[in-house]
Amino acid sequence: MSVPNSQKAVFNLDCRECERLAVFLDEVGEEYPEYHARPVAPFGDKKARLLIVGLAPGMHGANATGRPFTGDHAGILLYESLHKYGFSNQAQAVSRDDGLQLTNCRITNAVKCLPPQNKPTGGEINTCNRYLKNELNTLNNGSLILALGTIAHNAVLKALGLKMSSFKFGHARLHDVGNNLQLLDSYHCSRYNTQTRRLTEAMFHDVFRMAKEYLQ
Repeated sequence: MSVPNSQKAVFNLDCRECERLAVFLDEVGEEYPEYHARPVAPFGDKKARLLIVGLAPGMHGANATGRPFTGDHAGILLYESLHKYGFSNQAQAVSRDDGLQLTNCRITNAVKCLPPQNKPTGGEINTCNRYLKNELNTLNNGSLILALGTIAHNAVLKALGLKMSSFKFGHARLHDVGNNLQLLDSYHCSRYNTQTRRLTEAMFHDVFRMAKEYLQ
């Protein structure tokens, strides 16, 4: 897989700017040679008005398959919800060649590389933020950004040059972030959040209902 130079403003498959992440991906690639184990590209409709921002690829999900939220627990509820509200053609995501297509929706991550223990450092988030900033700049007026979790929420605000203290994270909270863009928050659909019931299916569906209504 190669990425044309014209697209490297929003994604670079060959990026190794974060030494800790680059070394870790090399180690993971040696242990799991069948895994993608490289930066994970955004996925979906390039002209989408709904941009979903996650945290980072999961070890045995996006890091393995090379597609955001594909093949891991967090993707189960996400893709089921996308299908339920008309943003995808199927409710499951298991591999990059499973036929899944997104409509008016694109998924990206605040950090494009798998971090150890699923915890990127502040420096790594900041280094990757320019890719997110450039991606946000491609959005059309009236677009909606759905941030999955506090880190994604803060990364979006940083990319937009906004003060984090002015837009506090809150599940199902909608923020007017200027430039004809809205930011909608949700708890992350991680295994921990769903199993502890911090995030229920009904709560997540409510967020997508809000997104659907806004975009219509």
